[in-house]
Amino acid sequence: MKAPLIFPGQGSQFVGMGADLYAEFPRARDIFDRADEALGFGMTELCFEGEEEILTETRNAQPAILLHSVAALEVLREEIGLEPSVTAGHSLGEYSALVAAGVLDPMDALKIVRRRGELMFRAGQKHPGTMAAVLGMDREQVGEICKEVSGDDSVVVLANINCPGQIVISGHVEAVKEAMEEAGERGAKRVVQLNVSGAFHSPLVAEAEQELVEYIKSFDINDAAVDVISNADAQPVKTREEIVRSLSRQLTNPVLWEDSMNLMLESSDDQQILEVGPGKVLTGLMRRIDRSRTTVPCGSAEQIKKLVAEMVRLA
Repeated sequence: MKAPLIFPGQGSQFVGMGADLYAEFPRARDIFDRADEALGFGMTELCFEGEEEILTETRNAQPAILLHSVAALEVLREEIGLEPSVTAGHSLGEYSALVAAGVLDPMDALKIVRRRGELMFRAGQKHPGTMAAVLGMDREQVGEICKEVSGDDSVVVLANINCPGQIVISGHVEAVKEAMEEAGERGAKRVVQLNVSGAFHSPLVAEAEQELVEYIKSFDINDAAVDVISNADAQPVKTREEIVRSLSRQLTNPVLWEDSMNLMLESSDDQQILEVGPGKVLTGLMRRIDRSRTTVPCGSAEQIKKLVAEMVRLA
């Protein structure tokens, strides 16, 4: 079976994540056990029964989400022969998408995103910043506010274009707060400061991006078996060179998720898209982008069993 696959990003973690997969599927157990060995600490225990505050730390949340996503993917491959026809992931989720497309070995990807989280956390400490969600305004309106508020020593930029009416901004704390006030005064339905450790997808994390790319280059990187839609420019990448170039811009460029999903829909006739990993945030975003296709969350044992049963019924 082939289908478009999308993978969630940071914020989808929760204590207990993946425990049902581990209990139900030997393939998932193998992935989790190998992850502990690859990372050199008990990531499985942290996912299943760790403290929420520790799991939520960027350096832990990122590998935890990728691990859950890869475990679910491998179970789906074993149960129904699932392979991507095209794939994409939201920010951190792009690394899960690269694993699905055969670009990165799963254990290498875990090491990379663990390092990614560490570098992002460090950048947040060195260059303090924050992020905020702006609801009910389009990207042009929010972008104009960011331009007006930003100065030489204080910047705020568009960070995530998630779906119509949901934009995330990122930058220096005071600039973000000023932009939040302006958005509220100009008609935003809601403006919410996010609980994050830094100004991700902004110039404030440029140092982390440069060091991360050098680390990525130390691993084997293959050409993709299928198109991977890049966060940085919402275009497909396939060759090793294209992938490295895209990842070299990912941390400081906005996540063009709405554009990426529109491209996926345009390039695929599949009526069903699978969200592989914890939660169903991307399923909700897709409903706001285009309701003509069905998006199915596939992160829990129950969800996977339901999909397998449906595939058997249709066979």
